[in-house]
Amino acid sequence: MPDTEHTRLSRRAWLAASGTAASGLVMTRWDALKAEPPLAPMPVPPPQAAPSAADPTRVPGRFVSELGTRAPGEQPRRLLRTLALSSSSRTPLQDLQGTITPSDLHFERHHAGVPDIVAEEHEVLVHGMVERPMVFRMADLRRYPQTSRICFIECSGNGGGAYNRSRMPTAISPQQLDGLLSTSEWTGVMLSTILREVGVRPGASWILAEGRDAAVMSRSVPLDKAMDDSMLAYGQNGEAIRPEQGYPVRLLLPGWEGNAQVKWLRRIEVSDRPTMTRDETSRYTDPLKDGTSRIFSFVMDAKSLITFPSYPYVLPERGWWEIEGLAWTGRGRITRVEVSTDGGRSWSDAVLQPPVLSKSTVRFRHLWNWDGRETVILSRATDETGYVQPTVQQLWDARGEGTAYHHNHQRAWKVASDGVVTFGLGDLL
Repeated sequence: MPDTEHTRLSRRAWLAASGTAASGLVMTRWDALKAEPPLAPMPVPPPQAAPSAADPTRVPGRFVSELGTRAPGEQPRRLLRTLALSSSSRTPLQDLQGTITPSDLHFERHHAGVPDIVAEEHEVLVHGMVERPMVFRMADLRRYPQTSRICFIECSGNGGGAYNRSRMPTAISPQQLDGLLSTSEWTGVMLSTILREVGVRPGASWILAEGRDAAVMSRSVPLDKAMDDSMLAYGQNGEAIRPEQGYPVRLLLPGWEGNAQVKWLRRIEVSDRPTMTRDETSRYTDPLKDGTSRIFSFVMDAKSLITFPSYPYVLPERGWWEIEGLAWTGRGRITRVEVSTDGGRSWSDAVLQPPVLSKSTVRFRHLWNWDGRETVILSRATDETGYVQPTVQQLWDARGEGTAYHHNHQRAWKVASDGVVTFGLGDLL
């Protein structure tokens, strides 16, 4: 279907054209993104040469090159929050296909900027309650059996811009809302392999992971997780891990909050208790409504997000549309995603697009025959533990409205009668 044309399709035609993604349609009103108070304007991509109007079958194409490039008309960009040492950039979820995030679009979250590290000079010290304290250079780590797995990483503060009842926005895109989420294929050595090499002593129950950035990011991690599926990752999507993601090596904790997955890893200390660092006491804790705080809330609970239709798209006509989005959980596999097109009064099962992997994002799809009336659409995910993504009111009832992390409530989009799509959570409260 050409991007500039919209034809009325029957349900039969939709079903016959499996694989046609509505998210490829032209979006409008991108200028509104620049006015969103919490975030800086999107960076303007460098000028691109206009495609030749000549028949490409009659004009020789470009030569081979050492490095591939995107098509001039395909220039997705991360969204910068602010240019500061402690800042972030967000993945353009609404512009992507499938589940794998291109490495150069993986979200960033730094607390003191991105350090420049030479891999050949980098070392990882493993010490503490171990039989044989050891220092590993990158060449040493690569000698151990290599493994790869696909999983998401999500900042525990993802979604914070649409959580406060008093300032619920409407002009916010999936990228602005939940762009601190990305999925990659990670490659490295299992942390359990390294811990067995150094010999963990009886009585040990925690490790401390410390980074080599100027913030010296440090987080305590239970030994059970370290020995389960944790990895020292030095590869990402078939290449060396990017500097923004922790080059030359980072800690990977599938399904857990991003802050605990320390980047630029330089030290692991094995101990019998958590270290209670700055970033797990004064930060990255969850204040509860009874005045106490939840600490070490590592796991990212089940969550889903409709990426199309979403702000700032405008549905040009009524008829059949394919709602699509992403779902994920840190507790295993997503087993079900439901979609409501009437503000949550009724729900229908969406189709999960294979592969459905553990602790990874999965894409879901649902056909919707829009009758042209105003409505609110939303999704909810269920994981293999039986956990169901809560409403925002359920989350507030359980944890209060003051928390700054783990915003996994249901997301909603309002579709006006003129086809304009805005963030619609406020319409449900």
